[in-house]
Amino acid sequence: MKRRVFLKLAGLAATSLVAPVRAAEKACRPNLVVILADDLGAKELSCYGNADHRTPNLDRLAGTGIRFQTCYATPLCHPTRFEIMTGQYAHHNGVYQFPGRRGGPVAGSPEDDIARKVTFAHVLKRAGYATAHAGKWQLTGAVPTLVHECGFDTYCMWAYKHNLPRGVKHTGGRENDGKPSRYWHPCTISDGKYIQTAPADYGPDIFTDFLIDFMTAHKDTPFFAYYAMPLTHAPFYSTPDTTTSDDDKFQDRRTNFKANVEYMDKLVGRIVAALERAGLRENTVLFFTGDNGTGGQGKGRPTELGARVPLIVNGPGIVKTAAPCDELIDLSDILPTLVDLAGAAMPDNRPIDGRSFAPLLRGEKQETREWIYSYLGDRQIVRTKRWLLEENGPGHPGRLYDCGDSRDGTGYKDVTDATTPEVLKAKEEIARILADKPLPKV
Repeated sequence: MKRRVFLKLAGLAATSLVAPVRAAEKACRPNLVVILADDLGAKELSCYGNADHRTPNLDRLAGTGIRFQTCYATPLCHPTRFEIMTGQYAHHNGVYQFPGRRGGPVAGSPEDDIARKVTFAHVLKRAGYATAHAGKWQLTGAVPTLVHECGFDTYCMWAYKHNLPRGVKHTGGRENDGKPSRYWHPCTISDGKYIQTAPADYGPDIFTDFLIDFMTAHKDTPFFAYYAMPLTHAPFYSTPDTTTSDDDKFQDRRTNFKANVEYMDKLVGRIVAALERAGLRENTVLFFTGDNGTGGQGKGRPTELGARVPLIVNGPGIVKTAAPCDELIDLSDILPTLVDLAGAAMPDNRPIDGRSFAPLLRGEKQETREWIYSYLGDRQIVRTKRWLLEENGPGHPGRLYDCGDSRDGTGYKDVTDATTPEVLKAKEEIARILADKPLPKV
């Protein structure tokens, strides 16, 4: 299969969908790239202290941009994808959990329909940006309007089974549970069309090629690329750098996790190199983050370990290099920050919970957040610069920790039962923060 051919055609197809932008206008409107890794807690990257995983490309971005010490997603991918795309917490966007699970919306309900939301792609497209999505969707919609209805001009994604065009069956690889493959010999669609893949094709490579072609094709107009990576989510298969045979490709081994993290880093490096070749690096701001804590090591738990993800932002001509940053960020902040950088208008007639941190990226003085928030079903997490409340919910008072200056879980002190004046004051402040953030009744 001539993979590069179909990718170039798919990327070029969106060109006519966006009005031309004058050169002068282009110069002050940066390109924007958001990479959302799957099941990757902050602790997995070497720049966050991991001694086993080699992540030189992300380390380099962190060292020449800004690495945030404390960034929260939600502890599970589904509510996180709604939060990052809408800039809203669940009490505004309606999604606290997967549909059908404790605290989640009813399957098929308006609350769980991403097409009814205003997404960051809608906002940037209205501002004249070409928009593309690649990788994992895992949201509502059906061909032919799938993904397009959320503001993306073009896409290339893992199709599962339910996203395939009517009458089409995947003839390639399958994961151990029978699900169409996301990795080797993957089940892939691009702009509603099934893409035939071969046994040697690796899904993350296909999605990366697609985005590189999209960015190259739109180098003369501002673009927004959203790459929701399949890596590093299970199954833990070998990568193109580590596989030894066709049989080895579908051996699910936890020992492959290291290779998955390192190949993810390699793909980020390929994207950066492509931007440099196209002369786009100086005018492109790249965000790298994760959708929840590491699978099996925090994911799905309403704790800091479940919510803390990496956040690295880099853009040589725009983002000022800084030391690791202790300012608090959560993923509701991504949409308003993109809008700020683009000089676009915020969505009207709807609350936005996030707050732009673009001034901080530009090296300007900024009044920063005093707290960040996360949730899963009927449980909440609140983090201030010193205090952390985990696993809080109706009839289930959470645990309160004094974190001091620590940002990575080490040295925290459980003060849940303490009655000192400073602890009581902290409890009052957290109660105030939570007062307007209702949880679902379960």
